[in-house]
Amino acid sequence: MKQKTTTLPSISQDEKKELITILEKRFTKHMDRHPHMDWQEVLQRLETKEEKLPILHEMERTGGEPDVVAKDNGSGEYLFVDCSPESPKGRRSVCYDREGLESRKEHKPKNNAIDMAREMGVEILNEEQYRNLQQLGEFDLKTSSWIQTPNEIRKHGGALFCDRRYEHVFVYHNGAQSYYGARGFRGALKV
Repeated sequence: MKQKTTTLPSISQDEKKELITILEKRFTKHMDRHPHMDWQEVLQRLETKEEKLPILHEMERTGGEPDVVAKDNGSGEYLFVDCSPESPKGRRSVCYDREGLESRKEHKPKNNAIDMAREMGVEILNEEQYRNLQQLGEFDLKTSSWIQTPNEIRKHGGALFCDRRYEHVFVYHNGAQSYYGARGFRGALKV
């Protein structure tokens, strides 16, 4: 899934400063997620990629608690992923995609995960990214998160989601039109 350009509004200088402060505190508090990285290098990258700040701001605003989890040494890009303990509150109760949403006859949710992610400018985690995240802590102990679904599954009406129970990460399937109050999605952003 290719990351799309977002249409999010710009954020003010005060919002940028506040966001940077939040990201720095989270980065410092959770050094186990990025043991060989330096905040000053991350900050320098953020300052040269200011167009990514509204996306990180939206990830934060919707409860994602984004943090750095990897760096591509070739491109210099840092990977920010939603590291909230549970699936982000501001992104729950959504179907998987537009087709799933439109196939519901009644009790439709307000949105779907794929469109929300595209509007935010993030990618929904794939299974490998989700499993890598779970190596850094315990996430989704009470909630679940939609993940990117292969076309072979999606064309039959299904979609995948994950959670962590019994000290194991599980991948499940559901109809793409389903939605639950405890299921949302986690996003990833390369900066």
